[in-house]
Amino acid sequence: MLQTDTREHTEFREDQEAATAASTASAVQSAPAIGSELFFQRCLWCGTAAYRRSFCRVCGSMAFTPERSAGVGVVVRRNGHAPHTTWCVAMDEGFNLVCQVTRTAPVAVAIGASVRVVQAVAPLGQGLPVVELTNPAPPPERWW
Repeated sequence: MLQTDTREHTEFREDQEAATAASTASAVQSAPAIGSELFFQRCLWCGTAAYRRSFCRVCGSMAFTPERSAGVGVVVRRNGHAPHTTWCVAMDEGFNLVCQVTRTAPVAVAIGASVRVVQAVAPLGQGLPVVELTNPAPPPERWW
């Protein structure tokens, strides 16, 4: 009679299931929480900060380590036409990201305004981070 389920096969199956469960648990623990915490990547080779990149734009490395951002930045430019609320923000850690400004009118946002992250997205999630103004930019000088 042919016996298909031997001791070696069951031990291998149990070891494989344990390894799968351990890797799943570590992946769940290392995943950043969704909320106001913004995570970015830092290249292990040259130290360049990046947000949602496959490879480093400076050295081309694909080795990154995740880091938590302070969530503070400065509005650099508008992304698109007025009256959208999508802006490019330079974060204090050295990376730029496209985000949405909330709790203010689009015309109230000026270049140079300080912002802080209100809601971040998961690294594999869809959507843009949401920021709000902390200190509005000073009004431009009058030309007359």
